Amino acid sequence: MKKPEVFLCLFVMAFALGSCSVKKNLQVEKGNIRVEIRQGEAWVHKFPLFAGISVKTRPQMAIWIEDTAGNYVSTLFVSKKVATQGWVFSHGSRRQEALPYWEHKRGTQYADGLYLPTKDNPIPDGVTGATPKAGFSVDLKTDEKRLQKFVVVAEFNQSADYNDFYKKTTGIKKSGQSENVSGQPAVVYKVKVDLQSGVKVFPLTLVGHSSEDGSDGNLYPDLSHLTTAKDIVWIINVNVQ
Repeated sequence: MKKPEVFLCLFVMAFALGSCSVKKNLQVEKGNIRVEIRQGEAWVHKFPLFAGISVKTRPQMAIWIEDTAGNYVSTLFVSKKVATQGWVFSHGSRRQEALPYWEHKRGTQYADGLYLPTKDNPIPDGVTGATPKAGFSVDLKTDEKRLQKFVVVAEFNQSADYNDFYKKTTGIKKSGQSENVSGQPAVVYKVKVDLQSGVKVFPLTLVGHSSEDGSDGNLYPDLSHLTTAKDIVWIINVNVQ
């Protein structure tokens, strides 16, 4: 079933990003690349608050580019809560478990030793935004002489999506959190894009999950304990126009 889409425009010139504003129904120029995300059944989740009250939440996410050796290049999009430390009910927790693979790949360490942006040092507005209610796309305009092969990576996390393996816990954890609010860890998708191949569609593949508590930036390939986390997204494609 088709849903309304929100299109974000970001221009990559020789592995460097320029700023842009959010636009709807953007017309893509010839030669552009579109990263298309279609929501899955678990895109919307009921987040329990207290006394039986819950709110509907959508996933935190980051989409970025790496070179073919796995080195971080640039962030294309990151959800605003992660980008600005905008957690309403965090009780002071920095939520390092939200998108730890992206956090460590980006490699910017802050005064408290974590790799998460802070309120005082947020990610620039040009690459951030609230998680859309449905699927959306990120458009890239490439320098065809220099940007030929690269890797697109996407990480998604839904708070409080507990299951029989990733259960809610109480007490103080090493990260300083008062309880486990993450549930299942963030899931990571990747694809290598080769513009010289003649291929027009490059589907991202689920390759693993991040650290459960955000204490490291490793990628864990064992997906056997994940359930609804694998249904946050349905399809992620890199489309060469």
